[in-house]
Amino acid sequence: MVVDPGQLRLLALIERHGSLTAAAHALQLTPAAVTQQVVKAERDWQVPLVIRGPRGATLTAAGALLASHGRTVEEASDKAEAQLAALLGHLSLRLRIGTFQAAALHLLPPALTALRHRHPDADVSVVDVVSGRGADEISAGRLDLAIVASWGTPLAPPPHLRAHPLLLDPMVVVLPDDHPLATGQPADTELHLEQLRDESWVSILAGHAAREQFHDAAREAGFTPTVRFETESYDVAQALVGTGIAVALVSRLALTHAPGTTHRELAHPRPYRQIYAVTRTDAGLTPLADMLIDLLRDVARDITATWEAPQQEGQRSSNSPHGA
Repeated sequence: MVVDPGQLRLLALIERHGSLTAAAHALQLTPAAVTQQVVKAERDWQVPLVIRGPRGATLTAAGALLASHGRTVEEASDKAEAQLAALLGHLSLRLRIGTFQAAALHLLPPALTALRHRHPDADVSVVDVVSGRGADEISAGRLDLAIVASWGTPLAPPPHLRAHPLLLDPMVVVLPDDHPLATGQPADTELHLEQLRDESWVSILAGHAAREQFHDAAREAGFTPTVRFETESYDVAQALVGTGIAVALVSRLALTHAPGTTHRELAHPRPYRQIYAVTRTDAGLTPLADMLIDLLRDVARDITATWEAPQQEGQRSSNSPHGA
């Protein structure tokens, strides 16, 4: 015979409350439904379990024996419910974040500061994760949210994950500060990539999406770039540009203003990377994730406004009769 814990618990409740009606109320069932369950239990156990009388219900010796085990079931159920509530309370305050370097420096800190003001008891952790691994880390249960980048093509995560767009991060040209294109033109001058066809380049390593985007942009501009130096890091690329030996295409968010460098915006259509926050599609256990995404979007809007302000000022100056 397969023991039904629900039947044991029902008998314990009948014993405690002394009636089928009171047991039904405790289980949030109708008296008729409880009566049917008692009939089924007696059929399953093949022995009378409950004696019904005008003043309520009592248990037979067999029913009392089973009810003693039902009390154990009920205690275990109450303990499980309390432990689950504690776990869900902990999970609701936990947020495990993965991010790449530029987002960790510029996007995440203001958003985390605002989050901790709202939830000072939040259990937040952050780890460095390259963009290509963020979704896998969430799928494996090691992260709740990952900030990732996609170069030029929309991110398409699997159905159990959701991508939340945060920021369009345009690519800019980083030049040695004594480069003719840096010294001979106003600082807000936009460059066309074909103007740099004869340059030596520092580029992201082959096989990375950023490198593929760079070569696609150069091909559309009508040249094959001469790549002299390769690196995984925009920081390293900018440091090498500062020596005067090459130029580089770098994300606007990743600009470090390394000594010996300056940068120029590219004319439209310019290459860019799209930055996303990735979460599980069902983020019910991590409510802080949705809150952080809203805060990250606020930070992203502020960053975008900062980038656009000098361009708008330059346009106003060029349109002014005194600005030339």
